[in-house]
Amino acid sequence: MKKKILFIFATLLSLGLSSCDQVINREPRENPTDATFWRTESDARLYANGFYSNYFIGYGVSWSASYSYFRGYTFSDDICSQGAQASFEDAVPSSRGSSSESISWMSQYSGPSWNFAWVRKANIYIDRLNQMKANGSLSTEAYNHWMGVAKFFKCFAYARLVEVFGDVPYYPHTLGTADLDELYKDRDPRLLVMDSVYEMSKYALENIRTNDGPDLLNRYVAAAFISRWFLFEGTWQVYHNGDQAHAQKYLELARDAAALVMNSGRYAIATPLRDVFGSQDLAGNTECLMYQHFDAALSIRHCVASYSNSGESQSGVNLAFLKSVICTDGKPYKTSTVAGADNFGIKNLTRTRDPRFEASFMDTINPSSSTMVYQDKFIDRAAIAMTSAERSTHSEYNSNTNTNDAPVIRYAEVLLNWIEAKAELARMGESAVTQADIDASINVLRDRPLDATAQAKGLKKTAHMVLSDINASFDPDRDPTVDPLIWEIRRERRLEMVFEHSRLLDLKRWKKLDYMDNEKYPDTMLGCWVDYAHEYPTYPSANSTKVEKADGTIVTYNGSNMADMVGFVIPTSVSKREAFLDRVYMAPIGQQQINSYADRGYKLTQTAGW
Repeated sequence: MKKKILFIFATLLSLGLSSCDQVINREPRENPTDATFWRTESDARLYANGFYSNYFIGYGVSWSASYSYFRGYTFSDDICSQGAQASFEDAVPSSRGSSSESISWMSQYSGPSWNFAWVRKANIYIDRLNQMKANGSLSTEAYNHWMGVAKFFKCFAYARLVEVFGDVPYYPHTLGTADLDELYKDRDPRLLVMDSVYEMSKYALENIRTNDGPDLLNRYVAAAFISRWFLFEGTWQVYHNGDQAHAQKYLELARDAAALVMNSGRYAIATPLRDVFGSQDLAGNTECLMYQHFDAALSIRHCVASYSNSGESQSGVNLAFLKSVICTDGKPYKTSTVAGADNFGIKNLTRTRDPRFEASFMDTINPSSSTMVYQDKFIDRAAIAMTSAERSTHSEYNSNTNTNDAPVIRYAEVLLNWIEAKAELARMGESAVTQADIDASINVLRDRPLDATAQAKGLKKTAHMVLSDINASFDPDRDPTVDPLIWEIRRERRLEMVFEHSRLLDLKRWKKLDYMDNEKYPDTMLGCWVDYAHEYPTYPSANSTKVEKADGTIVTYNGSNMADMVGFVIPTSVSKREAFLDRVYMAPIGQQQINSYADRGYKLTQTAGW
């Protein structure tokens, strides 16, 4: 049984059962009710499947592009749009809640609205599993597994809520409509909540089956997500002056959960990067711990590939990102010995940078991107080789009928989570990172196979990281507040996971949202180096196309100065985002939610700073 078949059905079943505490006046003949459900292990499995469409959403369905990938996740220091850059929220919204149980992600905060429906669903699941155990409907092994699954999904809900809001009310069990004091309790401290998540995560790691069927939740999938959650929370506590004992505990769990995956021997970086994201079938791919399969025959399709097809417009990566990409000798561009390392023309970047760059971006400038650097990570090689006319006849590359599979969570992230957690723990006095640790993580990623297209271009794998080389002078542009090794680990993460879920959340946990300050970091508002006369002579438009010279001089095309249109791309009408305060690290609660509490005689505390 595969999730790809259950994707829609399971959602409907889950939503139908989520109101099972309500009074039912007439029992339907065909649909299950709370009284007729919860009798076999199959019932426990079906209820669990209802969580998949909220948490394991891959590229989303139809036009509902996932928060995790390109179309739904372009708010970070990597991206520059045309016009004014998107600003942070600057006022308390009228509402931050949602009465719907469907996915509700806020791009600025990369998480859910103030909605605890999925917590309640998990609590119902936990309660019913206990009933099944009591009446003998489940064996001890089955009970332990499904309880681990239920607790995992509860952890998932709370990890995301805490990432967005910090302190949130923790509900240990299912509540009825009369339990007003508990329903309208104020926020609990984030450490209390995350300690509960910690304990439930430990239970999940000990009890979820190591294999419950193809592409279904198992212990290693759970461990991968747990490594993500506790890397976030551990580093949040480190860099936001939180509780350092908790930081260490959480980082140890992140490290150990990742190590569980690594030591399983089940997963490997054995596929070219483009094949991970452009494949029509990821079954058997050793990098994907879990994936979402799309199938035209089942009308389960998405739109992400269509926005990577070289013709659709997109906000492109900026010069700040381009400068961060490691050269093929394993060094930053300022200290690299690779010829042309300081040339930021797109063809030269393809030749001189880590091949993951070429696997993620076109090797020619493309005006469909705001910065002329066009992301084509989420589509296969065949599509890019086609003409637009040829591509228009292939539904898998256009509109909302795309069918390439989506990795839900992949081994590359696990390796990055592990090495970052180890490096942070080393700063706390635990064992120092060794060359063997680097070889088992970062150098595994650098050894990723190259596909035939990359090899035909003459690309080579990037040189291994040598730990003894990483010192204070390794990168002259390093943020001086960041440890040199951790800076390089963060660099590796930035390239490996570009346009995935990670970057904004990384900036938040490191307390580095100031990297998004366009005035402080002007490279965030520039694109690659272009020579329009040789690369795209028909593009410049009089009085609007601009470039910035290496010395900072801005040249505007006037219709007759094409030879001078050489420099860094300035996106059309670009302007900086508005100034922002540290309070944007967490979201405010809506006024309606606060008023709802007050109307019943309770107090809901607003997020700090708001």
